[in-house]
Amino acid sequence: QVQLAESGGGLVQAGGSLRLSCAAAEGTFLDYALGWFRQAPGKEREFVAGTTWSGRRTYESDSVKGRFTVSRGTAKNTVHLEMNSLKPEDTAVYYCAAALAPDTSVPRNSEIYPYWGQGTQVTVSS
Repeated sequence: QVQLAESGGGLVQAGGSLRLSCAAAEGTFLDYALGWFRQAPGKEREFVAGTTWSGRRTYESDSVKGRFTVSRGTAKNTVHLEMNSLKPEDTAVYYCAAALAPDTSVPRNSEIYPYWGQGTQVTVSS
């Protein structure tokens, strides 16, 4: 059982930056891929970025590539999403999720992830 908690959301102007963090309140991230997803009002939840459990491989969606970076924290049970050059279309609730996965891939299908945080709101004003 893994319990996740996100932090770091907020309101920022377009072009600004935010750093989201996800911590395991209980359990450990060992052997778990960590994914970041987002859901905007009226839209489906979409994969944003993710990392394998060791941090050896990371992936970002095309919509955020070059602007967002996912990384494992120095604390073993944390993962971060660094978001730069934010755009109004990045406005959404951001979730972190965990799924058992080999250290070679990060699932992009949200249905594969059994453990989810409560989400944190990111709002980018124009």
